[in-house]
Amino acid sequence: MRKPNYDKYPATKTKGTIIEGWSDILQSLKDMLSSCSTICIDMYVGVHEEEVISHVNNIEPDLIFNTRDLFKSEKEIRKMTERFMTDDVLFGYVTNLSMIDYFDVKKLTEARDQIKKCKGTVIVIGSGASLVVPDSACVIYIDMARWEIQQRFRSRSIMALGLDDRDEAISLQHKRGYFNDWKICDAHKNTLYNKVSYWMDTHVKEQPKMIDRETFFNGIEATIKKPFRVVPFFDPAPWGGQWMRETFDLDKGNVNYGWCFDCVPEENSLFLDVNGTVFEMPSVNLVLLKSRELLGEPVESRFGKEFPIRFDFLDTVQGGSLSLQVHPTTQFVHESFGIHYTQDESYYMVDAKEDAVVYLGLKTGIDKDEMIRDLEKAEKGEIVFDADKYANKIPAKKHDHFLIPGGTVHCSGPQGVVLEISSTPNLFTFKLWDWERLGLDGKPRPINVQRGKKVIDWTRDTEYTHKNLVNVCSTVSEGDGWLEEKTGLHPNEFIETRRFRFSKKTSHKTNNSVNVLNLVEGEEVIIEDPKGVFEPFVVHYAETFIIPAALEEYTITPTGKSVGQECIVIKAYVRF
Repeated sequence: MRKPNYDKYPATKTKGTIIEGWSDILQSLKDMLSSCSTICIDMYVGVHEEEVISHVNNIEPDLIFNTRDLFKSEKEIRKMTERFMTDDVLFGYVTNLSMIDYFDVKKLTEARDQIKKCKGTVIVIGSGASLVVPDSACVIYIDMARWEIQQRFRSRSIMALGLDDRDEAISLQHKRGYFNDWKICDAHKNTLYNKVSYWMDTHVKEQPKMIDRETFFNGIEATIKKPFRVVPFFDPAPWGGQWMRETFDLDKGNVNYGWCFDCVPEENSLFLDVNGTVFEMPSVNLVLLKSRELLGEPVESRFGKEFPIRFDFLDTVQGGSLSLQVHPTTQFVHESFGIHYTQDESYYMVDAKEDAVVYLGLKTGIDKDEMIRDLEKAEKGEIVFDADKYANKIPAKKHDHFLIPGGTVHCSGPQGVVLEISSTPNLFTFKLWDWERLGLDGKPRPINVQRGKKVIDWTRDTEYTHKNLVNVCSTVSEGDGWLEEKTGLHPNEFIETRRFRFSKKTSHKTNNSVNVLNLVEGEEVIIEDPKGVFEPFVVHYAETFIIPAALEEYTITPTGKSVGQECIVIKAYVRF
């Protein structure tokens, strides 16, 4: 058994000022009020507002407002957002609302007038608080990573923007966040980076931390000037396996681990190690603030302030099959959901047991009408769908690479560990069949045959699949102790992947695109800059790491136990 060396808590080291605990933070707020009579505590949706308000009340300002009291009524907000929420259990439409739309004009005007007339101290707390206070106010922002928000959905401990939806299905809470609240909060936060004086981290209950503006930007600058990792998060799944538990030395308390979200900057956290104390923030801050340096100018011009590449693990070892599924076309997601590109993807097999399989594409000569009828009957519980009758069931070996452009029916079967390399939109999976099982909540997971049948590409038959989607590899270049291979992705997809096999130092260029890599073979490698711009960066087995486009060039060398051994990295970047 190998000893796990996967770093579950990667952090960027930086120096600065950090304040810990409510007692010291409240004292700092009191000191601020002596020189600035108005404090605004703005926040991302998903913060435990009651905790913050209960402590801040102890300061006893002369005037205090909660922005929820200044919003429109819940009835008005539901009506205002219903076109984005739609009547679907999972899918909505991307909002065009902004934070100011939530405020009741009369209440907002009255609050501003009261603040203006107040001769004492004022505190305004809540999402959008900066829209209430004068420009002279001291602005504090409480940030929140989306993965933690999703955990709080499950514990029903947080409310949505402007309304209380804690009693609603978790899928509906997530939908409201994905299509509406998070979009609004990101856009609002993006206007505040140059105004915020202090940033707060309340990810751990009753253990707040606060850094000043200089420390925040020092951390951002330190991160963008080197290779870095976002903080991975792990989650059980109905089909989840046991490989990650041992390989990553995870908590034995969970029944399984189906997911490892190793590079999803819109949802992951970024850790700053400030003088030995960890401060947590959403990694999307780096994308919003440093999009050009991170993504590269051509990628930024195409995707804006969105990180287009996603890496995650799917573990089915001693588990089950994922749902048989299909991802929609770009045209479909744009027209149906307001999203600009779809979730094209691929499965890279990091590990595979003897009987591992992948379902990919459809068998040549099947009757598509019969298949849809069977799927519809199975969705109603009338029959058990025979996936083997319609889909290609392909044996999977370690380091196989299966390409999955939108419209391709697919799923990972049992006994495999998949590194899923995909474009970012991560909600748009149309489940066709889920093997008669229940979700972890004990309820059936939503099936989407009616949408799925509209996007299935029926030309992806057996011949097409084996020729174009299975191990489409070719040698690009090679030298002493290294080999570079092109492994995809499909021409329809904008992500290019390259596999590097090496036992000696290899040289790489970012070529104006962010590079995302994973060490899929080997215990340890070291990333270095030929010009010495950044400190050497060590990567361990199965860790995903990001190379900002602005770094331009870097080398990867086996180190530690990997010296003299062949290592393999898979690299993804945006194809032009």
